[in-house]
Amino acid sequence: MNSAAPALTPTTRALAWCLHLLVIGLLSLAAVRAVTGERPHAGWIIAASVLCGLTYAAGPVLPGVRRSRRAAALWLTAVGACWTVLLALSADGVWVAFPLYFLQLHLLPRRAGVAAVVATAVVAIAGFAVHQDSFSAAMAIGPALGAAVAVAVVWGYQALYRESEHRRRLIEELTATRADLAAAQHTAGVLAERDRLAREIHDTLAQGLSSIQLLLRAAERALPQAQAPQNAARYVAQARQAAADNLAEARRFVAALTPPTLEGTTLADALERLCTTTSARHRITARFHLTGDPAPLTTAHEVALLRIAQSALANTVRHAGATTAEVTLSYLGDHVALDIVDDGHGFDPTLLPASDPETGGYGLAVMRARTQALGGALTIESAPGRGTALAARLPLTPPSATEPEAHP
Repeated sequence: MNSAAPALTPTTRALAWCLHLLVIGLLSLAAVRAVTGERPHAGWIIAASVLCGLTYAAGPVLPGVRRSRRAAALWLTAVGACWTVLLALSADGVWVAFPLYFLQLHLLPRRAGVAAVVATAVVAIAGFAVHQDSFSAAMAIGPALGAAVAVAVVWGYQALYRESEHRRRLIEELTATRADLAAAQHTAGVLAERDRLAREIHDTLAQGLSSIQLLLRAAERALPQAQAPQNAARYVAQARQAAADNLAEARRFVAALTPPTLEGTTLADALERLCTTTSARHRITARFHLTGDPAPLTTAHEVALLRIAQSALANTVRHAGATTAEVTLSYLGDHVALDIVDDGHGFDPTLLPASDPETGGYGLAVMRARTQALGGALTIESAPGRGTALAARLPLTPPSATEPEAHP
């Protein structure tokens, strides 16, 4: 009935109503027995019972009793005083002590509640002894046993309530933690998918658009020459084919399928076709070599190696100024390796430009991320004037370990 008491639940409300009915029933019993037993001072006993009942009924109605322990203590004092008067008039008032025990233990602090229960039990025993004109141990057993039962029940309930509240808080914390974990996993999945799409776009659409730009630039240079129509038409046709290939790649992103270059073919065939297409579209001779006994590769391995080859050849065409490029796919027992070697002017690997949205510079970082995601390694050997050699080495892991990377 106050802010310090446990919050009411359907169960505690039912118990409270049972306590109210018990008090009313015991007071009514005292009044009825006074009338039917033709006891002296019957009118006073009825008046004391009614006064005690009205004082008790005021407690649940007064808002201060529910919010303040001080108000609750004053109310209990008033109820106790009315009950003492009733006990002085009738021995039947001793039974009202039992519900008073529960009220005192519930509304007062633990020590004050126990002290109030002890005092109420002493008054009940003394009052009953006065009415009997004698005292025996049997007279003390009832009120004392009732007090002990009340203390055990209330303290047990409070312990169960604290344990229930502790579990409720743990469940709320667990629910909040699961929600945070789900949000974190969702964010991680979104970031992983963004990273995957960034690599795919860089290795396909971006490189394809760059190839289209180079072809159109070559067609533009060929226009003023004597044989301009033939050369320009050839460059434009190649640019259109590159645009068609990039359109297929873009549609694959939407459909979440494997790369078109790997559909219905092997990785070796796709790499050989890539070299043929690169040689036809640009002023470079790209040759493909296969060594070792081909072993089954997961889709993630095939996609990663194909994308690395596409990105490496695109860098060779755009930056190396090379005339030849050698692409070698090697099966080395428990590993598969892809080597791309060109005879371009090379560069210093320690002086790579920073990545920039306008100029690019993401290729090597994306290739390295692809190999690391599959537990492999990427090495680059180059020097100014000495060409470039790029090697990607991937372990042949079980499909279950890498398949989610290809099909997020």
